[in-house]
Amino acid sequence: MAVREVKQERAARTRAALIRAASEVFAESGFAGASVSRIAERAGLTLGAVYFHFKSKEELAREIVTSQPDLVVPPQDSQGLQHAIDVTLTWAYQLLDDPVLQAGARLVMDQEHFVPKSENSHQQWMSILLRDFRDAQVRRELRLGVDVEAYARLVVSACTGAQMQAQLETSRNDLPNRVEEVWRCLLPAIAVPSVAKKMQFGRERGVTE
Repeated sequence: MAVREVKQERAARTRAALIRAASEVFAESGFAGASVSRIAERAGLTLGAVYFHFKSKEELAREIVTSQPDLVVPPQDSQGLQHAIDVTLTWAYQLLDDPVLQAGARLVMDQEHFVPKSENSHQQWMSILLRDFRDAQVRRELRLGVDVEAYARLVVSACTGAQMQAQLETSRNDLPNRVEEVWRCLLPAIAVPSVAKKMQFGRERGVTE
C-alpha cells in the first residue's frame, strides 16, 4: 500500500475517532458543557490532532448534526408513506445506542450556535419526510387535500418531542413505541384507508437483525 493511502486511512480513522468522542461528550454534557480538550482526552488524541481535523467545537458539532440523516438507513426497501414510517422507526431504534444520534438529539436546542437556520436538523429531517409524502401523493396513498408540508413538519416536531419526553421518562427506552404511536394517530387523517391498513410497524422496520 502506498504511503499516501496509509496516511489517508490513518486520517480517516482519526477523524472517525474524534466524531465518536465528540458525540459521547456532547451527548453527556451538551454543547455548553463540552470542551475541545475533553473531546481530545476522550479520543486519546492531542489538541493539535483535533485542530488539524476540526477548527473548533462548533465545527465538530456541525459535522455531527448535519451527518445525522446519512446514518439513518432503513433495513428494508420501501417507498412513499411506508418509507416515511421506516425512516422514523429506524431513527428511533438507532437512537437507543448510537452516540452520534444521541449527540444530535442533545444538540437540538443549541443549533443556532453552529448551524444556519436553513440547515438545522429540523429542516434536514423535514426535507426527507416531505420527499416521502410527495412520493406518497404520486402513488395515491394520501387523502385528497393533505398538506404534505404541514404534515412533514408535524411528524418531525412530534418525533422530536417524543424523544425529549422519552429521555425524561424512560431514558428513551420506549421511543420506538412512541414514534409508532405518532403514526397510528396520524394515519387515519392522511392516508387512504386501504393504504393505512397495509402500513407495517415493529422492530423489523427499523433494525437489521
